[in-house]
Amino acid sequence: MENRAAFWSAVWDFCAVVSETRGETVVSDGDHFQHARWFPQARLNFAENLLQRRDDRPALVSLLENGERRSLSYAELQQRVAQVAAALRGHGVKAGDRVAGFMPNIMETAVAMLAAASIGAVWSSCSPDFGVNGVLDRFGQIAPRVLFAADGYYYNGKPCDSLERLAAIVKRIDSVERVVLTPVLGGKTDLSAIRAAVWFDDFAAAAPAPRPAIIESAFTRLPFDHPLYIMYSSGTTGKPKCIVHGAGGTLLQHLKEHRLHVDLRPEDVFFYFTTCGWMMWNWLVSGLATGATVLLYDGSPLARDGDALPDAIDSERISVFGVGARYLTALEKAGKRPRRTHDLASLKTILSTGSPLSRAGFDYVYRDIKPDVCLSSISGGTDILSCFVGGCPALPVHAGEIQARGLGMAVEFWNEQGRAAAVGEKGELVCVKPFPSTPVGFWDDPDGEKYRNAYFARWPGVWAHGDYGELTAAGGVVIHGRSDAALNPGGVRIGTAEIYRQVEILPQVRECLAIGQEWEGDARVVLFVVLGEGVALDDELVAAIKHAIRRGATARHVPAKIVQVADIPRTISGKIVELAVRDIVHGRAVSNTDALANPEALELFRDLPELRS
Repeated sequence: MENRAAFWSAVWDFCAVVSETRGETVVSDGDHFQHARWFPQARLNFAENLLQRRDDRPALVSLLENGERRSLSYAELQQRVAQVAAALRGHGVKAGDRVAGFMPNIMETAVAMLAAASIGAVWSSCSPDFGVNGVLDRFGQIAPRVLFAADGYYYNGKPCDSLERLAAIVKRIDSVERVVLTPVLGGKTDLSAIRAAVWFDDFAAAAPAPRPAIIESAFTRLPFDHPLYIMYSSGTTGKPKCIVHGAGGTLLQHLKEHRLHVDLRPEDVFFYFTTCGWMMWNWLVSGLATGATVLLYDGSPLARDGDALPDAIDSERISVFGVGARYLTALEKAGKRPRRTHDLASLKTILSTGSPLSRAGFDYVYRDIKPDVCLSSISGGTDILSCFVGGCPALPVHAGEIQARGLGMAVEFWNEQGRAAAVGEKGELVCVKPFPSTPVGFWDDPDGEKYRNAYFARWPGVWAHGDYGELTAAGGVVIHGRSDAALNPGGVRIGTAEIYRQVEILPQVRECLAIGQEWEGDARVVLFVVLGEGVALDDELVAAIKHAIRRGATARHVPAKIVQVADIPRTISGKIVELAVRDIVHGRAVSNTDALANPEALELFRDLPELRS
């Protein structure tokens, strides 16, 4: 992209970024990823930009799986954030201090984040379904002073208590001076087992009630690249990397994506199914900067026999509805036809991410959910807290494709020779020019070595993201999966998503996972399948799976082995972990199973007799 400075300057103006000063310089040293500084003279506050609206329009609506509903208007949210920020200041929290959340996706989480950002403190969160070691691996590295938490959460019709794990976590993180607890499961209980614990309302009430003049001056304006969030890599191959994101880059990138790629407007109700341990939570809450109503939901997306989220579309008049591709596949497998059972009149956009959405997924949405919706598949990552490729409301939707490369993002796909791949040629997703939402750096990485090795080791000066995909003749993008999980039988590189797209069509198959197994000096493709209740992997089904793959992809994609398993391991955010399964199959240790939602599933892949011949 040749006119990056002009483009990002125009985004700043179009989105009316609030700042103390902007300065004349848009980017300095703009051809070097690790040295580029965007808007180096600017001073702003992230929370101030999310809280510009001050009226009675609902800002946050919080829904729990058990049916509880609460809301805050923009005016109320302003007051609440100012009060919690005052309480944090009263506790001595200042710019640069870390504030963490071991929280469900409820409004107190958003309030705590905005309060921390108001001060210039750095926010980091993970969801309450993490185990103790998973939390320690994350928060233990960044030494938070204040920890926001909840007594529990609801999932799959059950209350899940968090207090025992919380007590163990606080005992092992010495930096935590105060635990601020929200009662989700019911009445307030005895907190004596948890060091330095206080209830959320009591913590906020201890601060003076903010006057309007105080609210106006409560936002600490800081440099553009002042740290805002610490995010984490998945951590399935070792201790998670702590990725530090700056306030200005995050704000500008999210504004661009929401306003231009999603066409989010102040009258919209914006929803994304996510937990607080996934970057989509941060992306969702930034919708406040557009003045839209942000809908938070905590619980199983398939609650109430799969009707929980379609019901919310109708009851809350959701217009922009975001989910993982896996959710859409699960709805279809369950035989749900929301178009027949729900009104869905408010719905204008469906966003899908987390894994590539197959052509069959596109067909399902337009056939059984809504025929005139804009279905935008998007892809990016925690590493950039945003998207490399995504939707475009001005372009047609082609089944199986992401509509466009991100505006202001110099995205290409490079072949093995390090040259831009031709249309239809598969390659590594790279970005050849810096952009504002690159990380400020990694935590505890003073010389930047971890950062360089993560993204620039293969091609110095070029961001290699770790996705494998291609540009299409229509100008869109197809992502074929993670490049480090790509299969390589006979030296031919195959993305795992190319196989999944074909197998997911079959009604007998609920889920699948593919790896390359080292075999006789080469690699062979092994496909693991989770089948529907009562379905057995007989010769007829094996033949049907192979036929679907051969017909929809190529003969090279057909697995040498197909093995039935009871479950597939996933991260807390729902992504399948091909690399961990590959390590187990080859007898190698998986160093950090606490990053998994269901670590017990890994044992299903150990010493399988089917893989010995």
